Amino acid sequence: MSGPNPPCDWQISRKLVKERGQYLLETGIWSDCRFIVGSEPNQQVLEGHKLFLAMSSPVFEAMFFGGMAEKDPIAILDVQPDAFKALLEYIYTDKINLTSFDQACELCYGAKKYMLPHLLKECTTYLWSDLYPKNACGAYEFAKLFEEPQLLTKCIRIIRDQTEEVLAETSFEDVELSTILTILDQDVLNVKSELDLFTAVCKYAAKHNQTSGAKVPRLDDGLGGASGERSNSNQPTIRTAIKKIRFLTLTPQQFAEGPGKSSLLSEPDKFAILMNICSPSAGTSMPEGFCTLTERRSKPHKLYSETVPMDTSRTSMIQFASLIAETFKDSTKKMICNRMLLRTTDCMNTSVLDCAVTFSCDKNVCVYGVKVPAQIPTADERYDPFSMVYGELLYAHLLDAEGSRLTYTHFTSRVQYHSLVEISFNRPIYIQKNKMYKVGVVLNKTGCYPIGSYPYQSTCNGVTFTFTQGQGGDSVRDGLIRSIIFAFPPSSNPNANPEIPGDHNIQPSLM
Repeated sequence: MSGPNPPCDWQISRKLVKERGQYLLETGIWSDCRFIVGSEPNQQVLEGHKLFLAMSSPVFEAMFFGGMAEKDPIAILDVQPDAFKALLEYIYTDKINLTSFDQACELCYGAKKYMLPHLLKECTTYLWSDLYPKNACGAYEFAKLFEEPQLLTKCIRIIRDQTEEVLAETSFEDVELSTILTILDQDVLNVKSELDLFTAVCKYAAKHNQTSGAKVPRLDDGLGGASGERSNSNQPTIRTAIKKIRFLTLTPQQFAEGPGKSSLLSEPDKFAILMNICSPSAGTSMPEGFCTLTERRSKPHKLYSETVPMDTSRTSMIQFASLIAETFKDSTKKMICNRMLLRTTDCMNTSVLDCAVTFSCDKNVCVYGVKVPAQIPTADERYDPFSMVYGELLYAHLLDAEGSRLTYTHFTSRVQYHSLVEISFNRPIYIQKNKMYKVGVVLNKTGCYPIGSYPYQSTCNGVTFTFTQGQGGDSVRDGLIRSIIFAFPPSSNPNANPEIPGDHNIQPSLM
């Protein structure tokens, strides 16, 4: 695995470190690790150098030099070979060669996985600059999956501004159903009428009904098919999308010549919708769950193209909560709510240690981070308890009650044994009183940790936090989350309630 014998004095002709790194990467000389990259039939074996990789990525450092170093060869099945080659080229030479939108998405995933922030920034910048109606939906799904709020916002803007072009792309038929539902939830779309949206849904349904392994359920959900049974699944279906169409904005003729001829609607559906279009006062109810709005969707205008209006989507709520907290962070005093330690037990982490706790508090606050205990040296180790340190590697996040991630952080640093480690999230988050949130920590460093037991409530500066372990069937332990770092919004009244999209008690000072 050491590669071919290099020519004599090859280093002399290569002035820069990146040139020498390029040579090592291309020739594979002195390589000491191998990767099996990608999935069949495109799987490839690539060679690398542990030192080069570890000095660029804390993940590679843990992989090669941690207590649970992985055995060679290392399987990396979730990254395609071309993207992993581009990632290696960046590590060895600092070169970033982005050639396509799909490649940038793959490389962005690798940059996140191996904690390469500069490469991640370059990838997202490339994605930002290469957005068109053809890839707007795919980029939206990527931004949603990897929680890139700025990219997400721009994708929605393109979808709203150029809806007809987006719907006309053949790539639209391959998007996830959840993306179509998001589009149909928009009040602003650039379409002539709801017929454009209905036609697009019909094409999507036809494509997936004729393809094995379709991404969406077949169209017999609630349509009065042969079985006459409704699906018991809570998963969205094509019918979920159909219900979001604003049929009541159509004329009787438009409905009769379009949706009225479609098999996506049952005969009772068609009768009820047409009755409501022709005579709203006739007393016929719309089919259950169908949209009852009679206003046409607004079309984007120039001002809208430059600024995105507030909406009540979950993504907007997360961004707005973060914006509030960011606005407050320099003018507020941070406080630490320590959970009273009742007893501790030692827990040996041999691979990955998960820890999570669900909590609520009785006031509106901004959460900045958490504190977790550092490791305890094992009995057979020689150490100075006042100076001995080790390299910690962990991931932490904050979720709302529905499981959407509000903020997170990757933490890697030298910390002292027997200490409490302060973990700051990438951005503070404004949280509302009496609502449930969940904070989680994943420790990737092998070693012994003190697991604590605590009372279910803790109070700090008049704020009471209530903790619930195992919420919603969650079985992971909560004993490694010792404290929550928070602050009041800058207001004379700690109970002030800044506006979150969808709520009603608006504070004018924040608008």
